[in-house]
Amino acid sequence: MAEPIKNKRPDPAAPTPQNTPANAAPISSHAQQPGMSSINEEDLDRAAAASIFAKDPRLVSLIQGRLGSLVGRSSGYIESLPAEVKRRVAGLKGIQKEHSKLEAEFQEEVLQLEKKYFAKFTPLYEQRSAIVNGKTEPTEDQVNAGEEYEEEEEEGAAIKEEKPAESATKVSGIPEFWLSAMKNQVSLAEMITDRDEGALKHLVDIRMEYLDKPGFRLIFEFSENEYFTNKTITKTYYYQNESGYGGDFIYDHAEGDKIDWKDGMDLTVRIEQKKQRNKSNCGRTPQLTAAATKQTRIVKKTVPTESFFNFFSPPKAPTDDDDDAASDIEERLELDYQLGEDIKEKLIPRAIDWFTGEALAFEEIDDDLEDFDEDDDEDDDDDVSEDHDDEDDSEEEEDDGSKPKQEPTECKQS
Repeated sequence: MAEPIKNKRPDPAAPTPQNTPANAAPISSHAQQPGMSSINEEDLDRAAAASIFAKDPRLVSLIQGRLGSLVGRSSGYIESLPAEVKRRVAGLKGIQKEHSKLEAEFQEEVLQLEKKYFAKFTPLYEQRSAIVNGKTEPTEDQVNAGEEYEEEEEEGAAIKEEKPAESATKVSGIPEFWLSAMKNQVSLAEMITDRDEGALKHLVDIRMEYLDKPGFRLIFEFSENEYFTNKTITKTYYYQNESGYGGDFIYDHAEGDKIDWKDGMDLTVRIEQKKQRNKSNCGRTPQLTAAATKQTRIVKKTVPTESFFNFFSPPKAPTDDDDDAASDIEERLELDYQLGEDIKEKLIPRAIDWFTGEALAFEEIDDDLEDFDEDDDEDDDDDVSEDHDDEDDSEEEEDDGSKPKQEPTECKQS
């Protein structure tokens, strides 16, 4: 539906004869093949090159910057074409422009179709919310349809689990429905800390709505709790006005609500406590100095910490002054956008499947591939760590045995 993060940087030029020289120019009349001599990989000593790059990482950065500046730069090929050929190229661009208009219309109609069916889904989401929160019970038809679906899933199994006996204690709705569903959704589970769970148990509903212009809003509704006063916390994703290449909507930025935390309950920060010894002895008598140096005080410092609720404080797009951190910020922006898409496209439509864990079956292929890659990385790390074990041990011994502790500098009085 929408392209990933491409809002602040122009798309690189598609491969053309300017930036991908051919062995022979496709049109011989008045056209010259770019005169770049070829370099065979066999002629390079790869080990030597790797050694050079390892010694000076700045060289790699410099080369990457130079190569990046060459992308899309004309080699003079198009300019060298005869006038009648240039005219045909311009004609093809005109046809492509018409194609782009149709692509934009297609994406707009797809969006309208999504909104049409979202309106049909909404009553079902409302019924789900009422059952989850104990406001109503499912109908017999709904229960029968659900049991038939379970039987179809279990068909062919050798043993069927027996239904548990009904509990004497009456339970309202489905406790911790949304928290359980979120913890089964891998990308969200990685963000949820143990401290967050107390607040997320109060989730009443997660829903979404489309904006009047391209974009959508995620709405998290909470019951009364000891963490914050908000009844709902929303996060809105906006797209750019212009369509991207292929007519897709381009993600622009996201905005989250401010959370009104109750005193001392902010889950996005933690309090660090440190004991601080009194160091200022100047101007005191020896008796007062001895007494003062024994005094300590507790210093409290508030520092940011990991929390799911950081989701509502999305990263800002990089500016021209943030070139050094641009790649890191863009990676965080892309991750933030993907999380919103996962909630919109996966969690909300199939919440019951995430609650039961059945939706994980559709994620198994991707997980297996990731595990395979991680295993390879771990093997490589093991090889490296074995080589450096002796060095680490020797460093620890030096720290423990050879470095004397420095005494505090005395305050000299005249």
